[in-house]
Amino acid sequence: MKKVINGLSVNEFGNPKNQPVIFVHGFPLDHKMWEFQIEEFEKDYYCIAYDVRGLGESPADCGQFTLEMFVDDLFSIIDELKLNKPFLCGLSMGGYISLRALERDQSKFKGVILCDTRPDADSDEAKLRRTKKIKQINVEGPETFIHEFVTSLFADETIEDDPELYNSVLNRSKQFSKVGVKGALLAILSRTDTTKFLPSIKIPALVLGGSFDNLTPPPVMRAMADKIKNSEYAVIPKAGHMAPLENSECVNDLIRNFMQKNKG
Repeated sequence: MKKVINGLSVNEFGNPKNQPVIFVHGFPLDHKMWEFQIEEFEKDYYCIAYDVRGLGESPADCGQFTLEMFVDDLFSIIDELKLNKPFLCGLSMGGYISLRALERDQSKFKGVILCDTRPDADSDEAKLRRTKKIKQINVEGPETFIHEFVTSLFADETIEDDPELYNSVLNRSKQFSKVGVKGALLAILSRTDTTKFLPSIKIPALVLGGSFDNLTPPPVMRAMADKIKNSEYAVIPKAGHMAPLENSECVNDLIRNFMQKNKG
């Protein structure tokens, strides 16, 4: 079932009486990147997957976004749906949103799953690279940028062995609003550093990252997991930055075991 909450396109799957889990997608994607997880968990869990503002079916409006606005949106969904301590699962940009949400109020959540993400804010060099990409989109439109960026999200093996999966994500991302894509880049650029907060995370945490992820490689993911007390960490084989899509069977097994263990 689809709802509009605070202007966002929010999708509900499964029985609302079951334990809730919220999936927060990465950039420049939409909630459909979680299709294999929703298919796996909707029978036993109440799955919420929404489109971050400006992407998917959530409107871009003026496109002047910050990461704090994205966290406000997440909390508005929790409040509107009256979710009682959902699990929170975020990938990449969704991980940035998740970490900042925990920093603001981790008591709202039962546990967190951090996929292919990092706690540190953009360096000055990274900020300049993102502003250069915004300029590129202004001059050329978003298609070239989207093609280059989405390609970098996947392991070479995935693109070669599963071109249908790769092309479906690429073509869907190319349909998103130019204003929304730029707005999400601005929000990512605006995020704060949550590294110092990691040791303060008290809820159960699972950290997952693709073995061939060039954007948040295993050493980065391991370093983050090491700072979160009693967290679980796993490297996902045969996957790049899009581990939940590229090796969904492995990711689903790990998420299921984690949620079952911490459900009570």
